[in-house]
Amino acid sequence: MALPDYIIDKIKGKKIVILGFGKEGISTYRFIRKYFPEMPLTVADSNANLRTDEFDDPRLTFVKGEGYDQNLNDYDLIFKTPGISFNKVNYWIETERITSQTNLFLEAYHPQVIGVTGTKGKSTTSSLIYHILHSTGRDVLLAGNIGVPFFDIIDRMTDQTLVVAELSAHQLEFVQASPDCAVLLNLYQEHLDHFNSFNNYQIAKMNITKFQKYEDFFVYNGDDEHIPELMKRFEYNRTRCIFGTKVYNGLVACCTGDVIHFTLNGHVEDEYDLNGYHNLPGTHNYYNIMAAIAVCRNKGLTHDEIMSGLRTFKGLPNRIEFVGKYHDISFYNDSISTIPEATIAAVKALRHVDTLIVGGYDRGIEYQLLIDFLRENPIPNIAFTGPAGRRILKEWQEKGNLPENYIVEDDFKKIVAFAYEKTSENRIVLLSPAAASYDQFKNFEERGKIFKELVIRSQE
Repeated sequence: MALPDYIIDKIKGKKIVILGFGKEGISTYRFIRKYFPEMPLTVADSNANLRTDEFDDPRLTFVKGEGYDQNLNDYDLIFKTPGISFNKVNYWIETERITSQTNLFLEAYHPQVIGVTGTKGKSTTSSLIYHILHSTGRDVLLAGNIGVPFFDIIDRMTDQTLVVAELSAHQLEFVQASPDCAVLLNLYQEHLDHFNSFNNYQIAKMNITKFQKYEDFFVYNGDDEHIPELMKRFEYNRTRCIFGTKVYNGLVACCTGDVIHFTLNGHVEDEYDLNGYHNLPGTHNYYNIMAAIAVCRNKGLTHDEIMSGLRTFKGLPNRIEFVGKYHDISFYNDSISTIPEATIAAVKALRHVDTLIVGGYDRGIEYQLLIDFLRENPIPNIAFTGPAGRRILKEWQEKGNLPENYIVEDDFKKIVAFAYEKTSENRIVLLSPAAASYDQFKNFEERGKIFKELVIRSQE
């Protein structure tokens, strides 16, 4: 077992507050209690109705509701969970006090971590890397933003274990360490309600490579609008692989048609022919595949091992997920789509979309790109839902050329009925909202689950 001595030493003798008491906050509490059963601890959470009955712990204090985030500088360590924002805090928090599971795990296990981030595609890419490595018998675990707190896997680790870590911008925001192998897939406008500006969001994402040494490995998208400029701006010098559709200097993964070429200074090193590969549809997934192959090559896997893993990977729920074909209409669930670029990619990947469902919680991101795309590539039936959907429609109306049929509706049962009524045979209904879900759902998973249930129930 890989002992967490470094993390224990960081915690020992400290006055600690756990900020946010969801899945990761509870995991942090249990980890600390395992090694420090008598240590006084404070949990601070914005939920005034947070259930605490199961925690019969005389050394545990709860601060709940309004004012939960006050007086944080009174603590030596602030264990910040990813969902917590400091936007509304009206005083300066000393950043050296801020830590997290992600930060301590990266500091302790940096050489064993493969970190993956990006606005879109990080869950698919992380899962694909894990799947390929696992299929060859490697000792590998999957954790992080994928839903598994880092402290929960420490007991399962050895010195040889690789950890594929899906990392969100929230997790990376205050870290002081980077993974040995890091992947940055893309950068689009998202989470501006948390970061206040796109620049702050980009800087948080770049922390995945900021603390790497030259001998560490950084894989990034050379075609992205922002990443190459950030690399120039920060002048990071480390071993790298650039992937995209163009030929760059150094080690490059370049996709032309269905073939991915790996070249080193212009000389072809290896080729991966994906002709007839349907497990991950769409051009955007070819970027995810290139990144995954680059990592697996770096970890010593052979061409045949990588191709075998690719062939057996089935994709993830809520990511252009095929729900089923009912009354000769195919339904797809892409609830993970929370930005315009993701919706555009899904429409391009499926090609035969007849009905599109867009909208949800409005975080203030720009929708002109999506509107222009849909005006130039008309989809006859569109359901606009939530505040974001209403804003998309309003901005679209100012330009004209509206879809042939559309509704403005928040009730997904009525939206599904609209889809069954309007969609032509052998065409596609696509839920790809380009917006967050929490106008009426707990998360994108719940949105996707309800959509799938309604689709299936409506045809019975």
